[in-house]
Amino acid sequence: MTPALNKPLPDIEALATGGVKFTPSAFHGRAVVLYFYPKDNTPGCTTEAMQFRDHHKEFVKAGAVVLGVSRDNMVSHEKFKENLELPFELIADTEEKLCHMFGVVKNKIMYGKKVKGIERSTFLIDAQGILREEWRGIKVAGHVDEVLAAVKALQKEAA
Repeated sequence: MTPALNKPLPDIEALATGGVKFTPSAFHGRAVVLYFYPKDNTPGCTTEAMQFRDHHKEFVKAGAVVLGVSRDNMVSHEKFKENLELPFELIADTEEKLCHMFGVVKNKIMYGKKVKGIERSTFLIDAQGILREEWRGIKVAGHVDEVLAAVKALQKEAA
């Protein structure tokens, strides 16, 4: 079941770093920024994670939880999180359940070969568990600012 804009998220469960279990109901009452990225410790993904890290206090102030998602395992995520001092958790979607649910697995051409990879995408879920915004196939530059603006707009709407 693919999430649809302005509809509640289907029930799903995923494990994240820090022993956190992600379910839509676990974060009820807070907005959730779910950002999908291709791979830990790669240049674009590192830059994106650092930008979410650098704006993390603003996301928290606006009532949002940030969660990164990739197909990397928990060990890789823990190292990535520690190396970059990320203040948010990373979901290890090794079985690609979330990736397929959100439709972010795409065929890509890498070094002349077709490979299956994650299309860099971000989803904003409101405090009631409803998908409010989605950004697909994004470029890292300026993206976090755009997501933060959407979170702040949601906060104003709810007030």
